[in-house]
Amino acid sequence: MDFLYWTSQDVAQWIECIGFSQYKACFTENFITGRKLIYVNCSYLPRLGINDFQHMKVISAHIRELLGISDVQWSRSVADAPEDDMSVFLKMKSCTGQRAESITYDQIKNICLK
Repeated sequence: MDFLYWTSQDVAQWIECIGFSQYKACFTENFITGRKLIYVNCSYLPRLGINDFQHMKVISAHIRELLGISDVQWSRSVADAPEDDMSVFLKMKSCTGQRAESITYDQIKNICLK
């Protein structure tokens, strides 16, 4: 979970490491930190200036891999809960503050099991 503490420069360096150095500025100019990376997906990338669909798919897959979340289930009903335990955990960790810092994955798993 070290990525939660990445600066926008760290994110840009990671983007370069996965083979997309041409998009480093897209992440730094938009102040995308590790916590904000949680919300970046294919529908968000064009807002950052990334419009090549193949690049969007690859970057989104790398982000999901980094975050440890599964592929999006396109066949699910919109009425179904869209998030697994890890997604819920990451959204809570994307916030700042003492409460967000103290939340653990095990706590989220216990809440979701109830």
